[in-house]
Amino acid sequence: MYSDKIRVSKSKENCMNGRDIIAALHAGRPVFSSAMVSTSPLWPAMIRNTGIDFVFVDTEHTPTDRLTLAWICQTYQAFGLPPVVRIPCNDPFEAFKALDAGAGGIIGPYVETAEQVRGLAGAVKLRPLKGQRLADALQNPASLEPELRDYLEQRNGDKILIVNIESVPAIQNLHEICSVPGLDAVLIGPHDLSCSLGIPEQYDHPRFDEAVQTIFRIAREHHVGAGIHYWLGLEREVAWARCGGNLIMHSSDVAILGSQLKSDISHLRKEISVWR
Repeated sequence: MYSDKIRVSKSKENCMNGRDIIAALHAGRPVFSSAMVSTSPLWPAMIRNTGIDFVFVDTEHTPTDRLTLAWICQTYQAFGLPPVVRIPCNDPFEAFKALDAGAGGIIGPYVETAEQVRGLAGAVKLRPLKGQRLADALQNPASLEPELRDYLEQRNGDKILIVNIESVPAIQNLHEICSVPGLDAVLIGPHDLSCSLGIPEQYDHPRFDEAVQTIFRIAREHHVGAGIHYWLGLEREVAWARCGGNLIMHSSDVAILGSQLKSDISHLRKEISVWR
């Protein structure tokens, strides 16, 4: 029991906290993550030892209710891994709900305008301000009293804001999107982006690669982190990282489990059929 406590303590010391992650994203240093779908209570303790810096928790494409989300967030937080939650839509109140559950940050899905990002930035970086008080603060940050500004920084300074870039209009508006104060990184959703480009699931197409590199270049010009959620080849992830992608969002628990299990069963069938 004592040795288990030592291992947990050392693991937490080696993890980046939210402020560390935000600083690394803006500085262009690599940050590693993966999407976690499983709600098994055994998962967080295992994931803690994989070397990732935060977990991507998706509520856009999974049937996760608020109670389950709160359990997931609180558990990962206890293990020193900030859970960054993709909300189902770009409604600031959805961001509020995820943050109330214990999220360490928010991912906004299918963002196409700077106005959408400002709404999310208000929810993530200026919580609990709402209504006209929030609108005034977003329009003129200098309107915040020093005491209130310090309070908001202490409360929200470790909360990460990432938005999905998944369409041609988003690329066209990317300079404005990346200029919004409070945005920490952009994350490409490859499937939706390929469809918006008219080349569905053709991730090796030159136009897709050009779009990825354009997004990375613009984001880094604005000192905003950039990445792509990818699962179809480590070599391509490395190549894109060399082009400026410093948010390494690698695969998901479901995809990795399925791929490894398929490979293992295939190998076992082949070897065992030789002598059976």
